[in-house]
Amino acid sequence: MLKLLVKFAYLIHLNSKDRQMEIELITKADFHTLKSEIVDEIKRLFQSPSEQKEWLKSADVMNMLGCSPGTLQNLRVNGALPFTKMGGTIYYSRKDVMKVLEGNKQNAA
Repeated sequence: MLKLLVKFAYLIHLNSKDRQMEIELITKADFHTLKSEIVDEIKRLFQSPSEQKEWLKSADVMNMLGCSPGTLQNLRVNGALPFTKMGGTIYYSRKDVMKVLEGNKQNAA
């Protein structure tokens, strides 16, 4: 099935402004990368809390919060997000990150 998809896999979409068709070739490597990303995300979603890391690096926290490195630095500098630094690596407690998320929860108006 994958071979058939790779052989004939073209993404075709209609550009609404120009009414021109654009064709993009999707390679076998693209499918494998997509498959790996989907499998990793599913595994992450089904991890029990005890299997999740207690200490997170900056990249993990930025993904969780959906923020930039600058915003994360502001959270550290302002004391909104406690951290631990060992060597050149900054670690954040998962519980502290969750507290920041819960503390910024807003009700729908």
